[in-house]
Amino acid sequence: MSKVEVIFWSQSGNTQAMAEAIGKGITDAGKEANVVFVSSASVDDVKNAKAFAMGCPAMGAEVLEESEMEPFVQDIESFINGKTIALFGSYGWGDGQWMRDWEDRMTAAGATVLNGEGLICNEAPDADAIAECEELGKQLAALV
Repeated sequence: MSKVEVIFWSQSGNTQAMAEAIGKGITDAGKEANVVFVSSASVDDVKNAKAFAMGCPAMGAEVLEESEMEPFVQDIESFINGKTIALFGSYGWGDGQWMRDWEDRMTAAGATVLNGEGLICNEAPDADAIAECEELGKQLAALV
């Protein structure tokens, strides 16, 4: 069975809830999901993957979390050319600039962002946001 990596960082649990819903969509589509906090993830987990997901909430002045997620993203930038990445995360302020910056960064490194943009939700994901996450998981599963 094909395994799809879903790597995330979450402080309040909102982005984790999104990650788990993406994982459910992947398994509902008949693939295996490996939903893992970034501190437990390995660069090797995504190095040979055709497609995977990464999630991180907006932090500070709309940036990625700097102690764990940012170093992981830096580590994978050199080999994501040609890969499809689903990006997701939650925010409590601002307008999603952190996600637009992340999309631009992954695209500049040669990756394709699934659906052309990351999936974001304000605060805790509601039923509609969970459904969107599950659908994103199904789309991701179809690529592997």
